Amino acid sequence: KGLKQLFGNKVALFSLDPESTRARGVNPDHEVYISYDQVQVEDIAILQDELRLNPTAIESAHLLYAMYRRHWLRELLSKDGDEVKELAEQVGAHKESLAALHRKLKRFEHFPFMVHILREGDAIDRMMEYIDRGIHIVLEFGRQTSMLAYLLVANIIARRIHEKYVEKSEKYFATQRPEDEPRQLVLVLEEAHKFLNPVAAKQTAFGQIAREMRKYYVSLLVIDQRPSGIDEEVMSQIGTKIVALLNDERDIQAVLTGVSNSSGLRSVLASLDSKQQVLVLGHAVPMPVVVRTRDYDEKFYREVTRTQVAEDLEKEIEILYGERG
Repeated sequence: KGLKQLFGNKVALFSLDPESTRARGVNPDHEVYISYDQVQVEDIAILQDELRLNPTAIESAHLLYAMYRRHWLRELLSKDGDEVKELAEQVGAHKESLAALHRKLKRFEHFPFMVHILREGDAIDRMMEYIDRGIHIVLEFGRQTSMLAYLLVANIIARRIHEKYVEKSEKYFATQRPEDEPRQLVLVLEEAHKFLNPVAAKQTAFGQIAREMRKYYVSLLVIDQRPSGIDEEVMSQIGTKIVALLNDERDIQAVLTGVSNSSGLRSVLASLDSKQQVLVLGHAVPMPVVVRTRDYDEKFYREVTRTQVAEDLEKEIEILYGERG
């Protein structure tokens, strides 16, 4: 079962593939579409490895943006053949580099969630409405499982949410009114090394969030099977680590750098049950501790649901009769 099925109206499901979501018997709370005008050059920069773009192609994108501003991508993809060369001359870009950029970014047109005009409203504005109400959000990709789609969408959403949180935080810092204080937000990021490797960490919203250390009320929950691929500065900012069995020496070194008694913890890591145990270390615990994880099964579902029902009843009682002394 997913979080939406377990926690009901405490979770909002946003789907990039609503047809797939409904096929599972679940109705999404909101369908996610992204317009070409919402894509910025920094969202493309994170795709350099995935699309095999060279630096001059990114420079060409900056030149397009300088002339067409937020319409730069729509303008580029509307051209074909000789029109791309003419566009390169117009903006002062290298013809071959712009042609390569055009060819690679044409793949966006195959994504059903990419549109020219947002007819259903801005999904990220809707996300912020849910966040402001204290509702958790799950972003479901459905059949849009390509790494290109994941990198593009995740970075656009993180960048926009971060921008909005900076605005909210700056307002609160200025007014100091309790009602202006933003809710604490945690962004859960899988395949984190794709966004937080030494090159990408300097270009993405995720890298900026990691370096700010919750300054603007946003923090990261980083999930990765290759921690050695994450930028060292970012790794040093991670306060609490939950580590399952690791075999690669570079990964072990990455998670234990700066930790006292690292040699002793190495032996602990080597002895973990690969499917049942994790090592927890950092700010959340007074000392490193091995934890046995629960099975994600029917028994777990029942207990979580029972706890949830009890919490809901307690809140209703408080609303009706006030807090019990």
